[in-house]
Amino acid sequence: MAQKSASRVAMDDIDPQLLRFLRDKVNSFVKWDLVRFFHDNPHAADTADNIARYTGRDVRTITDELAGLVEAGVLERNEYSNQTIYALASDMDMRRLINDFVLACDDRQFRVKAIYHVIRGMR
Repeated sequence: MAQKSASRVAMDDIDPQLLRFLRDKVNSFVKWDLVRFFHDNPHAADTADNIARYTGRDVRTITDELAGLVEAGVLERNEYSNQTIYALASDMDMRRLINDFVLACDDRQFRVKAIYHVIRGMR
């Protein structure tokens, strides 16, 4: 019997849509924290400085990650009074996907597999 690769075994039972979301959009622990923050605060619309403070992260650490989440369609970016404001995407399909991801993270086995995949993607 042929052995499956470790990555195949580790991700076998994950919903393919969640796996793509993890690989393409939430591919760092900082992005994961930001997605969690906006999921838990869906009406939040704030600056990178304030988001950094709320999430316990350094603003220099999250600035590029916020931009990546905007590019991926997870967040929206708007300019108001010369300030950049970030908010959760208004697209309902994206919001459902974010919700599915966060709910899946409640399962320890999913989290372990997701962590494995994020670390593997950092190489």
